[in-house]
Amino acid sequence: MRALIVIDYTVDFVVGKLPCGQQALDIEERITELAESFEAAGDWVVMAVDLHDQEDRFHPEYRLFPLHNIRGTEGRSLYGKLDGVYKQHQDRMYWMDKTRYSAFCGTNLELQLRARGIQELHLVGVCTDICILHTAVDAYNKGFSLVVHTDAVASFNPLGHDWALGHFQNTLGATLFKENQPVRI
Repeated sequence: MRALIVIDYTVDFVVGKLPCGQQALDIEERITELAESFEAAGDWVVMAVDLHDQEDRFHPEYRLFPLHNIRGTEGRSLYGKLDGVYKQHQDRMYWMDKTRYSAFCGTNLELQLRARGIQELHLVGVCTDICILHTAVDAYNKGFSLVVHTDAVASFNPLGHDWALGHFQNTLGATLFKENQPVRI
């Protein structure tokens, strides 16, 4: 069995307080399509969503990035069409708050994956070189097989994005897909 993990595809990361901008807008259709196809196939779909509190000055990101994905704000909502897909299928999709870059750090994600017998993780969302990268490294270290959809990941840092894609493939052994076809970096 496999799982699609949609990482941080929220208003704040697409057009809000810490936006990836046009690159993130460009992947909306593909992320939505993947979420719908995984759900229709009976695969597990996880929305791994960054969570911050307004006054948490002790969070490691506090000094690194502008405040974003604040609890209770619109910026934390899933972006665009993905929000509608999640609302339509939320009884079969899994919303998971995360407070660190990796979707595994401080969460029950690994337990949930193991309970379902999932060994293959498909990663999409933002930012390629931050939260997707850290999630991929943790998944690799935990023995999961990785697939990264290059047409469904984005970053505000083009150099970091390209570097991360190469790292996924050449260091973590991930399979890269674009339009459902394997690609080599």
